[in-house]
Amino acid sequence: MRMSQKPQETARSKCPGCEEPAESGDRFCGACGYDLSAVSVPPRDRPTNALAVSAAEGGPDAENRPDTRVRSDAEGGSEDFELAAPGTASAPDAPAGSGLPAAPAAEASVPCPAPPVPDPRTRLDGPLATPPAGTKLCVACRAGRVDTDGYCQNCGHAQPRERDHMEQELGSVAAVSDRGLRHHRNEDSFAVSTTALPDGSPAVIAIVCDGVSSASRPDEASAAAANAANEALLESLPRGIHPQQAMHDAIVAASKSVNALAGNMEHDPHRHQNAPACTLVGAITAGDLLVVGWVGDSRAYWVPDDRSVPPARLTEDDSWAAQMVATGLMSEAEAYADDRAHAITGWLGADAYEVEPHTGSFKPDRPGLVVVCTDGLWNYAESAVEMAAAVPADARARPLHGAQVLVGHALDGGGHDNVTVALLPFAVAPQGAGSGCGTP
Repeated sequence: MRMSQKPQETARSKCPGCEEPAESGDRFCGACGYDLSAVSVPPRDRPTNALAVSAAEGGPDAENRPDTRVRSDAEGGSEDFELAAPGTASAPDAPAGSGLPAAPAAEASVPCPAPPVPDPRTRLDGPLATPPAGTKLCVACRAGRVDTDGYCQNCGHAQPRERDHMEQELGSVAAVSDRGLRHHRNEDSFAVSTTALPDGSPAVIAIVCDGVSSASRPDEASAAAANAANEALLESLPRGIHPQQAMHDAIVAASKSVNALAGNMEHDPHRHQNAPACTLVGAITAGDLLVVGWVGDSRAYWVPDDRSVPPARLTEDDSWAAQMVATGLMSEAEAYADDRAHAITGWLGADAYEVEPHTGSFKPDRPGLVVVCTDGLWNYAESAVEMAAAVPADARARPLHGAQVLVGHALDGGGHDNVTVALLPFAVAPQGAGSGCGTP
C-alpha cells in the first residue's frame, strides 16, 4: 500500500535583505524595506528560436559575434526578441515616394543606451533636496521622505521605529528597552518615576511590561499597562496608601487599561484575533521597604552590593514550568528544558482568567540593586546567581550604564526576544549580617 503524501506548498520568494517571505507583487519587503524590484527575475523556461545569419549575410566572422538577444519587459511581458546581427537590415525601408531616406541598416541594429538614472542623494534641486519643515528624511538614502507607514518614498527602506530602542534615567532609577535581533518591532514597554510619601521621603517606581506576541496589538497592551500602573502609583503613594496595597491596586488598574483595548478592535472576519495582552512586573523602593508586584513571567531580582552575599529572585513565574515545579511533578531543570516551559498561565488582557496580582514586601538589611526585567533578559541569566554575575559592579552608582550592559548581555547571547530592564538602587546602612533580602 502506498502512503499518501501531503502536497508541498509552492515556496515563496525571500527578501535578499532579511530572508523574510515576500508576497507576489510586493515592490518592497514588508520587514526591512528592501527594494524587491531591483532583484533580477529568472527568465521563463521558454525556448527562443535563434535567427539564422549566413556567412554571406553577416560576414565571415558571423559565428564569432556576441549574442545580441535582449529581453523586453514592457507591459509586464517577458518575451524574448532577437536583434539582427550588425551589418544586416533590421528596419524596413522607407516607402517609395515618401521623401524619407532609408534608415541605415548598421545604425538601426544598434540599440540606443538608456539615459543614466541620477542618484537622488546627489541632486541639488527638486523636492528631495529641500523637504518641508518637519519632514523626516530616510536614514538609508538621506534623500527620500519617510511616509506615514514608516517607509522611505524614495528607496523603500523601513525606518527605525521610535520604540526600537528606548532609554530613560530619572534620578536613581534607569531603564533600557531594545527590540532585540530577531523581532520586527519592540513589544515591551516600561515606566520609571519618583514621587514623595506623606512624610516627604522619596519613593521610586519601576514598571516593566512584555506584550504577548500571540495576541493582537501586544505593543499597545504593554504601553497601556505600564502607563496605567505608573499613574496609579503616582496618585496613591502620596496619599499614604501602603506601597504593597498601592502596587496591588496599580496592577488592577493596568489590567483594566489593557481590557479596554479589546473594545477598540476592528473586527476582521478573515483574520483570527486575540485580545491584546501583556505581562507586568513592578518594584517600589520607599524608605526601608522594597515592594514588588507581578502577573506573568517577567521577573524581579535582588543583587546585593556585597557579592559574597547570595542574590535572590523576588518573583515566581505564572508559567507552565513554574506550575510543574510547584506541584512536584518535575524538577526545575526538567521543567525549563521542556518546550512548554514559557507558556504563561497568567497575564493582563480581556481573555485572561480572573487576574490575581502577586505582591511581596521586603526589608533588605544592606545596600543593593533591584533588577526588574522581561524574559528577553532572564533567558540569558535565569538564576539569581547568573543575573548577579551579569550586573556590573558599579550598577548601583550608574544604573543607566548597568541597564545598558544587561541589554548588551542579552543581545550578545542571541537577542531572540525584546529586551527590557530597569534598575532600582537600594541604599541602606549595613545592620549586621543576614540574608541579602529579608521579609517583614
